[in-house]
Amino acid sequence: MNARLAELGVCDLTTIGRKSGRERTVEIWFGMKDSTVYLLSGGGGSAQWVQNLVANPQVRVALGRRRYPGTARLVESADEDRQARELLAAKYQGWRPGKRLSAWARDSLPVAIDLAG
Repeated sequence: MNARLAELGVCDLTTIGRKSGRERTVEIWFGMKDSTVYLLSGGGGSAQWVQNLVANPQVRVALGRRRYPGTARLVESADEDRQARELLAAKYQGWRPGKRLSAWARDSLPVAIDLAG
């Protein structure tokens, strides 16, 4: 993936509504490492977009003018969890190693989207 994509301010995440079957798009902060996009849900598992991707993990992420299909998953490993939180906190809150993470970065639910090409 192009390193400049990771510097964009937001991405658009499109999920399929678990009840309606319609596309649902949210603009959201993101972090990116290699071909994985990381998101933090401040609403945890109760956020509609999280419920949608749990029901159907096939999503689309728009980064600038490019749209990428991907497969979403809740982050489960401790290492990836830490990486996701620190990546977003550094990008949006100026977090640095050795500093304490904000409540948002500590308490939000981390989600990963593995992009396909």
